[in-house]
Amino acid sequence: MIVRILTEGQFEVDQSQIASLEDLDRQLVAALDAGDEPRFHDVLNRLVGKVRSEGTPVSADRFVPSDLTVPPENASLDELRELLASEEARES
Repeated sequence: MIVRILTEGQFEVDQSQIASLEDLDRQLVAALDAGDEPRFHDVLNRLVGKVRSEGTPVSADRFVPSDLTVPPENASLDELRELLASEEARES
């Protein structure tokens, strides 16, 4: 699985890590929906840390589509909401 951390790059993550990444992603969305900024940052830091520690960086000269995109560690709730809104607008 290829995971992109926005503003940082892509990482190849082993299939055995997908369930835990998806769980953290669900927690991130729940914190976003609840407007819980402290929880949002806690989960985001854990998600980004897991991608970095479990993944292998993809060379910048290799182009592969990402299966999962993760916001940068310093993203705010509002920034993520804007990002999601712009993605939804492109899909419609």
